[in-house]
Amino acid sequence: MAESKSTSHEPVPELFGLSNGTLQLKLTNWGATITSLLVPDSKGDLADVVLGFDSLEPYLKGASPYFGCIVGRVANRIKDGKFALNGEQYSLPINKPPNSLHGGERGFDKVAWEVLEKDHDETPSITFKYHSHDGEQGYPGDLNITATYSLPGPMTLRLDMESIPENKPTPISLAQHTYWNLAGHNAGNTLDHHIQLWGSHITPVDQYTVPTGEIMPVKGTPFDFLEEKKIGSRIHEVPGGYDHNYVLDCGEEKMGLKLVARLRDPSSSRVLTLWSNAPGVQFYTGNYVNGVVGKGGAVYGKHAGLCLETQGFPNAINQPNFPSIVVEPGKKYKHTMLFEFSVDKGLNENRIRSE
Repeated sequence: MAESKSTSHEPVPELFGLSNGTLQLKLTNWGATITSLLVPDSKGDLADVVLGFDSLEPYLKGASPYFGCIVGRVANRIKDGKFALNGEQYSLPINKPPNSLHGGERGFDKVAWEVLEKDHDETPSITFKYHSHDGEQGYPGDLNITATYSLPGPMTLRLDMESIPENKPTPISLAQHTYWNLAGHNAGNTLDHHIQLWGSHITPVDQYTVPTGEIMPVKGTPFDFLEEKKIGSRIHEVPGGYDHNYVLDCGEEKMGLKLVARLRDPSSSRVLTLWSNAPGVQFYTGNYVNGVVGKGGAVYGKHAGLCLETQGFPNAINQPNFPSIVVEPGKKYKHTMLFEFSVDKGLNENRIRSE
């Protein structure tokens, strides 16, 4: 009886739009996913800066390598799909052998979320809600998750993710998995983008991209983006490309959020500055993207987009020296991301002079 009730109330996957006159955002409640974001460049020309698809069908069919979605209950990898909590052993689906990745075979990215609220007032926003039941994908306890996307300023996108476990302690670490290309989603690879990351350490990984438990300084290594550098400058020294968690510890703060990264595309002068309250960020250079046919027939190849996934540390549930991702019943998990877009005026002036 309960089963038929839940299926009859299953939300229908749909597309939605939010605009504040400058930024134009398209989303779907399937995976609480960003499908498109139009951002102006130095000349005011708009480009869609996120990888994705024109219609819902490829998302529903599983053709997306996590384009634009929210992943959970636990983002990133859990070693061998196993963890212990309060004396109980838990086993998760092994969907990226030998590990469990991004919540399992049917994580939060592969379900339809309820549309809780949509607001077109001064601050356009939309709130998605999902109920994750006890035992779903092997995780303990019931919880409700909300994700609110809003446009609080002319060039600002904000995401607030919240969850309160109802009846059991459980690991929670959500991540927003948009692939960015500030030159435009169809502009080729992002190796000429410049990035600065406010993390002086990474959590090094084993052959299966699971952190070893060590916390390693980046200074002098190919992972050193403490000062702005071109992404492609030393990527050849990192087997496979960047897919690593940075420990966020050395930036300024505002509104309780830490400075995470500044991404800049010299060709368009677009800049993305990211702030968050999460302890880490996964810097991923789209190493596994290979011939995905996206919006407008664009073919996305390796490094066509990059991800900046603020998160708890990967496999933290099995690493006692990492910040805990366990949330107790009645306690609130709150994860905020602030994406500030701007134009690099210095770059623009140089470009005008050269023209």
